[in-house]
Amino acid sequence: MEKRIESVLSRFRVEDGGAFHLKDHDPADLAGLDLKKSEAPDLLARGVEILATQQDMLYAQDRWGVLCLFQAMDAAGKDGAIKHVFSGVNPQGCHVVSFKAPSATELDHDFLWRHATALPPRGTIGIHNRSWYEEVLVARVHPKVLESQKLPPRLMTGRIWEERLEDIAAFERYLGRQGIVVLKFFLHVSQAEQRARFLKRIEEPEKHWKFSATDVAERRHWEDYQAAYEAAIRATATPQAPWYVVPADRKWFTRLVVAAAIARTLEALDLHYPVVTEPQKRALMQAREELGD
Repeated sequence: MEKRIESVLSRFRVEDGGAFHLKDHDPADLAGLDLKKSEAPDLLARGVEILATQQDMLYAQDRWGVLCLFQAMDAAGKDGAIKHVFSGVNPQGCHVVSFKAPSATELDHDFLWRHATALPPRGTIGIHNRSWYEEVLVARVHPKVLESQKLPPRLMTGRIWEERLEDIAAFERYLGRQGIVVLKFFLHVSQAEQRARFLKRIEEPEKHWKFSATDVAERRHWEDYQAAYEAAIRATATPQAPWYVVPADRKWFTRLVVAAAIARTLEALDLHYPVVTEPQKRALMQAREELGD
């Protein structure tokens, strides 16, 4: 089973972006597995249980931090993946941040500032719904976003995107050296599936709140976004901070892959509960005597 899981994850994990091409990744890929949607709940429950156990040890050990970044086109299922995959973890050891358009205060700082202030402390899992990659995605597709960021004109050169990607890669390398493990998930949905989900949101009253006219407007820039994602993944995928390009046309499969990737990463950290020292053992015995059997 372990080899099978690793085989699936290695199919979607990108550690060397040099030869990465988004067109080589199928949004409907099931990694050759003969899985049915009806089997997914039990498999996900097992994954969530493993993740909860690992997260408890992560919290108790208080040495590592884990940062999960979620990026995707609209309607790819980020919110649902976060909701289901982390349904079993202790809220005290988990911190979710959803990044929207930057505020006036945030625009008065460098583009990484607001993200740096939201980094997870040791012992916790940070979940960033969108991340610093928006600064090389939305800002790249919509140049007016860059104009609002108050950069000195001489710094807005033709290499700004390459420079930002270099800064992001360096920052992720720095985090890794400080014991903050960075996992990046790109939920890769097809244009056809996105359309179907948008229509479902329009047709079903209980989903109206999820729909925004800007979603359709952004869809017109599909190819630009695909190119921006490809450039970002190519420039920042490393063994220390890998990307997982997760097929997102089947939400149930997306969640299984995300849960497995996080659980496998935590398992590799050699997590364990703190070892009780001899003085601590004596103190425990003394406390037991005072409390009585």
